[in-house]
Amino acid sequence: MLKELVADNQDTGVEAMFICDKGFLEQARGIMSELPFTVKMTTVPSGKLRRYAHFSWWHYIRHFSIVLLNVADTGKTIAGFFKSIWIIARFRPDVVFAKGGFVCLPVGYAARLLRVPLVIHDSDARPGLTNRLLARFAQSIGTGMPVENYGYDAARTVQVGVPISSDISPATPTMQRAYRDELGLPKNKQLIVGVGGGLGSIAINTGMMNAARHFEQDKVLFYNVTGISNDDQVRVESKDIAAYQHVPFVYKDMYKLLAAADIVVTRASATTLQELAGLQKTVIAVPAKQLGDQQKNAELFASYKAVSVLQDDELQDKLVSTLQGLLSDDARRSRMAHNLHAFARPHAARDMAQLIREAAG
Repeated sequence: MLKELVADNQDTGVEAMFICDKGFLEQARGIMSELPFTVKMTTVPSGKLRRYAHFSWWHYIRHFSIVLLNVADTGKTIAGFFKSIWIIARFRPDVVFAKGGFVCLPVGYAARLLRVPLVIHDSDARPGLTNRLLARFAQSIGTGMPVENYGYDAARTVQVGVPISSDISPATPTMQRAYRDELGLPKNKQLIVGVGGGLGSIAINTGMMNAARHFEQDKVLFYNVTGISNDDQVRVESKDIAAYQHVPFVYKDMYKLLAAADIVVTRASATTLQELAGLQKTVIAVPAKQLGDQQKNAELFASYKAVSVLQDDELQDKLVSTLQGLLSDDARRSRMAHNLHAFARPHAARDMAQLIREAAG
């Protein structure tokens, strides 16, 4: 996104500041270090509102510690609001861009107070709480999914897609073979790749191992990204599964592994689904049961017959049969991949950057 913002403005002295919470600062520094220009960075305190799609009011009473954490984080957000006022007043930006995380709430309200134009982006099919609160003040709103899913003011809302790497494009058979060579993966087997998100997913890890036990080693390979904290346990549990390999994390060029796959089993985050749409892959989406945004993403994509959806508690019983059905039906896999690719927005970063430029004047 930042690259797109300065792409046509190299001589205009564009300045950028990235605001995050302390927990994300080191990771953000690593990301920003890859940019061909300097981005100022700072942090604000903020807290999230812990809400779980599968919780009733009784669950919150039973887990009263969650209520206490929410109260404490409300105090952090108020402190973050006052620090955001100080930051924005000193930096004097022409526009503030909020991506929707909980840190954006105090920054967005501070921008409103100081009359700085605000632009927001919502990746998921279900609007996040932060963006729902900020939308009334936003000059422009970019969405990852079709606009009708959000309930925002249509006059200020544009579907731009979810910004993803410019390296992502439909994975041709030639590309698949090249990526498999580069990754040391066999070209004569059907490849199932499992991805449980940044922290990994115990449900997907267990489901992948169980499914691998039902397939012949010489025909199918299950390649699973377990998550760093789960990898030791997976190593123990999978040592006798011939058709299964695993890695804790993929630090670079994840799109190459996804492109190499015949089928991807993944959490239903908006960014991952958009990357897979760009790659034109066949996908089994497994939304995290506690995340309403992933449930909504999966529901939306399934309604277009773009993904097959399994819930966490269905993986053990249905993943094998779902995979068998897809692997034996090339035409169905092709239709699903084609339907998913219809969601791809290869110019999402460019179009979002244009909204930001227009708001900045």
